[in-house]
Amino acid sequence: MAENTREFHFVFGLRVQNEPFHILHYLCLESCRQVNRPHKIHLHLRHRPHGLWWERIAPHLQIHIIDNAPLAFDTAKYADSAEGRYIAAADFSYAHEADFLRLQILLKHGGVYADMDTLFVRPYPERFYSHEFLIGEEAAIPDRNGILRPSLCNAVLFAKPQARFAQEWLRRMGEVFDGTWNRHSCDEAARVWSDVPQCVTVAPTAAFYPFATTPAGIAALFVENSTLPRGACSVHLWAHLWWQEQRIDFTLFHAGLLTADYVRTADTTYANLARRFLDRFDDAH
Repeated sequence: MAENTREFHFVFGLRVQNEPFHILHYLCLESCRQVNRPHKIHLHLRHRPHGLWWERIAPHLQIHIIDNAPLAFDTAKYADSAEGRYIAAADFSYAHEADFLRLQILLKHGGVYADMDTLFVRPYPERFYSHEFLIGEEAAIPDRNGILRPSLCNAVLFAKPQARFAQEWLRRMGEVFDGTWNRHSCDEAARVWSDVPQCVTVAPTAAFYPFATTPAGIAALFVENSTLPRGACSVHLWAHLWWQEQRIDFTLFHAGLLTADYVRTADTTYANLARRFLDRFDDAH
């Protein structure tokens, strides 16, 4: 079976970039470059980043400008629920737009998609590139009735162009998008998996999501020094749960504390894993 292309795709800058490019995003791209040695790294963006960390990584990227929002991404749906209204008010709709964009990109080009809050730590196994479509399972999520349901997280995806699973998922995504956080994405992906299991390969949770979306999971990443599971190849960092300083329901850690000094000196899981990807320049913070 022919392999997927060894090209990685990222989506960023759907909102105006008022702050300099963060070191976490630099380390995402640099760790991808060093660990997986892709043929190309594509960054799809609407608003160009700026700052020292951007200047360091930009020469290694193929930049693609996103002109229009996906046709199936209906922002009017946010008004239909309290959750949707919160997402719109918090300006988190960019995350939903990226849900649609990643599938469109992979359908057209194939390759590997990853979120920008990813740290790559071990090369992906060769077999991952041989599948028509590969996605990782995350911990089961309770539905609105409190029943745990399987969930496939879309933060790392491997695909061949025009993969059947991606086609069906994108078609259904537009139909079920209701403005809530993941009904159209992780939830719908699990439903498509149930309907057409022959079109998808599901990687174990540890491969991409070794740390849980819980206060204990976030602490294991940024406060404690925890052991990385043997099967982990990349670490999703769940940045939406802790990025803003005012959000404290999961942790007191926030993006303002994640500096070059933190990466160089902290005895935590993330710092210890990311340190090797900092280059020889020691004056950046």
